[in-house]
Amino acid sequence: MAEERTGGRTALHELSVQEAGMLLRSGELTSVELTRHALDRIALLDPALHAFIQVTEETALRRAAVADRDLRAGRDRGPMHGIPYALKDIFDVAGVPTTNASRLRADRVARADSTVERRLQAGGGVGLGKLTTFEFAIGGPSFDLPVPPARNPWSEQHVPSGSSSGSGAAVAAGLVRVTVGSDTSGSTRGPAFHCGAVGLKPTYGRVSGHGAWTLSQTMDHFGPLTWTVADTAAALRVIAGADPADPRTADIEVPDYTAALDRGVAGLRVASSPGWYAEDPMTMPEIVTGVEQALGVLDSLGARVEQVTLPPYEVFNACGRVICAAEAFSNLEDDLRRHPRSFGRYTYQRVMPGAGIAASDLMRAYEVRRRLTRQLDETVFDRHDVLITVCGQTTAALWSDFPADWPPPKLANDMQTIPFSVTGHPALSLPIGFAANGLPIGLQIVGRAFEEATVLRVAAALEAELGQRHRRPPEPDNTGTGA
Repeated sequence: MAEERTGGRTALHELSVQEAGMLLRSGELTSVELTRHALDRIALLDPALHAFIQVTEETALRRAAVADRDLRAGRDRGPMHGIPYALKDIFDVAGVPTTNASRLRADRVARADSTVERRLQAGGGVGLGKLTTFEFAIGGPSFDLPVPPARNPWSEQHVPSGSSSGSGAAVAAGLVRVTVGSDTSGSTRGPAFHCGAVGLKPTYGRVSGHGAWTLSQTMDHFGPLTWTVADTAAALRVIAGADPADPRTADIEVPDYTAALDRGVAGLRVASSPGWYAEDPMTMPEIVTGVEQALGVLDSLGARVEQVTLPPYEVFNACGRVICAAEAFSNLEDDLRRHPRSFGRYTYQRVMPGAGIAASDLMRAYEVRRRLTRQLDETVFDRHDVLITVCGQTTAALWSDFPADWPPPKLANDMQTIPFSVTGHPALSLPIGFAANGLPIGLQIVGRAFEEATVLRVAAALEAELGQRHRRPPEPDNTGTGA
């Protein structure tokens, strides 16, 4: 048994990328064994979780066998070599449908790989399949789509957030340790926060979106959602970098993100701004306390923590909503005109307001974004290395919080992720514990543009002090009869 090869101490799905990689390179474990274990776990647990839209079992086992042969021949392709991963179903994989969880794309089979998929394959990774998403990465946790919505592994009564909902559920449940999703206003950080995982929105332009669905050209970001900070660092090293096929990407050197994880935080300057959340009655006290505890940890480890005053959150939010709505409507306009009844109700209701945004309004929003980005740099990053703030104000929402029509009144402002999608700064959701209701809580670490390495360094220090990587959700039954 593969588990016996790890000394009987750690189940295969609990191994980090680095731990699994060491066993693969030593010959104590094979990628085929690791992949088969993941596929068996998906078969056992996913009927209740609905994290996967499609599992590519045959291809996965074939690529795992190739990864094993390469290692035996001395060809090591990097940190993801032989490691299973899965992609949000907005990324193209040649020969596999990219459905966007929509009737409108149910029969669309990709002709070529997205850049993210191509780089993961070139790095020796083993793709397991496609993960559930909100329709077109914007809809909502809908039951009127061709695939059922993903469930939160911590509680079947709660939503895993979105739009990278399958990614959050799959990672938390131990179906896969590395996924890649998209984040336009919080679609990676939200599921990570609500499922107790690590979700990184890299700097705008750090990771290519070629071959991925475009929701909002100027706000889409693409990045890893994983079980540990080190897993995120390993995955980002493989997928990051300039791409001639995507003019949004920046030709900036990609560092070894794992190299600085153990450097600690002594001497770093940390900004906090509780004005956004601490006095808001919607923010759970456990989250405020958790952020304060994390700041205390950083101070005790030698970082210098200072409070700053940020521009009003509402301005960031309004700016981002205008831009996203206008650009999303532009990208879906033809389908909206030709096939309006083929959309899920939430998707239609979220995208249609973009039809009423005038060009002059959009131009003003772009100008506000430039001003907000400049203000954030001047207020925070001219003098500080990172900003610590909340990621979400409450734990995962109940399914019953979602009425027939969007928006749900109880969820008006529960996430605080959109500001950094507006400005493009790298931002990471890090789990730091659990609320009294047993659901995960976390915080958000924001850094200077293209300084993901510093964000990951701070996250690794906090994870070592506050993380509970040993704690998994209870395994659901596999009858698929949840709420």
